[in-house]
Amino acid sequence: MNYKETLDWIFNKLPMYQIQGATAYRKDITNTVLLAKHLGNPEQYLKCIHVAGTNGKGSTSHLLASVLQEAGYKVGLYTSPHLKDYRERIAINGKPISEEYVTDFMNKNKAFFEANDLSFFEMSVGLAFEYFVNEKTDINIIEVGMGGRLDSTNIVTPLVSVITNIGLDHTQFLGDTLDAIAFEKAGIIKSNIPIVIGEYVGETKPVFLAKADETKSEIFFASDLIQETYPSALLGAYQIQNKRTVLQTIKVLQDKKMLTITEDAIKNGFLNVITNTNLQGRWQQLGENPKIICDTAHNAHGLKIVLNQLKNENYDKLHIVLGVVNDKNLDDILPLFPKNAIYYFCTPNISRGLDATLLKEKAAKWNLKGETYSSVSNAYQSAKENASANDYIYVGGSNFVVAEIL
Repeated sequence: MNYKETLDWIFNKLPMYQIQGATAYRKDITNTVLLAKHLGNPEQYLKCIHVAGTNGKGSTSHLLASVLQEAGYKVGLYTSPHLKDYRERIAINGKPISEEYVTDFMNKNKAFFEANDLSFFEMSVGLAFEYFVNEKTDINIIEVGMGGRLDSTNIVTPLVSVITNIGLDHTQFLGDTLDAIAFEKAGIIKSNIPIVIGEYVGETKPVFLAKADETKSEIFFASDLIQETYPSALLGAYQIQNKRTVLQTIKVLQDKKMLTITEDAIKNGFLNVITNTNLQGRWQQLGENPKIICDTAHNAHGLKIVLNQLKNENYDKLHIVLGVVNDKNLDDILPLFPKNAIYYFCTPNISRGLDATLLKEKAAKWNLKGETYSSVSNAYQSAKENASANDYIYVGGSNFVVAEIL
């Protein structure tokens, strides 16, 4: 298989949560353990930081990677989902894995993958871990895909574990209460490995404390311990807590003499995070006059923060290009959106994309009014044509919507 054929094979022939939804969710990590053994257990040779959370884990992971790059380390970064290119998921010092490596890995292991019905995510984790070992990285930031306890990445033993926050998302898999979801995320806490918690609420703190006590892990609550932060290229107001989480994680690494990280490396890492790691879609500005912002926030916890920031912006009229996937609880997210905006309802170009007509009907219940469009790009183009120089365009609702306009 060449690279295009390889991508077609892994996307279309095997389950993938981001495309199929519930049918691709694994209830245990048996297959990942089997795969790791097949590959020679690369996870045992990785020095890493493991990052979970409902929101902010991507930004947190990229900020950590950027700081460690500035500190002079060769840094592997594994994240998901990607926005434009599958290879975004696996990078070293900001450079994505090569097409050749992806193709060779899949061709070499294709028979094993098919024989054991491995999922898209399981294969991707195996690819990342083998690649980082072969490339002799110094340190790796490993982002959880979903949950934590049963996630494919949870075979690593990190230097430190990080949980950014807990919100109601993926409730059909992780539970429909904050403490139930916190239990799943807390599954990444390992015996005698320090754990950094970015944010907590009354329901989640006891869960984290209980797991830390069970595993004899030192626990740090970043929101209580870190107040001052540094300027960053990530502009969203919601990044303040991600930056605190990163600073607390770095402090643990410094205090325990795990890695050498100077203050200059921290400052430069924050400022150069987009250049160093190619992070996109986080309160990213795409235009001026009218100002255009896109953001990948897609659940109630994340959208509440992003839309609150939107309230602080100055404009004559607000235009919102909105699309979602079909398993999203619209009664949770639609009430958060402003009623004084002009909406451009669209369907993300994936099988799970919610039909724009259905989205418009649901939105009308909350007095959100606008027209439907045949594609994300048409909706975006129409918003740009209709907006005046003093207006404001926001694009979001789903990673897939943002990906289509970037």
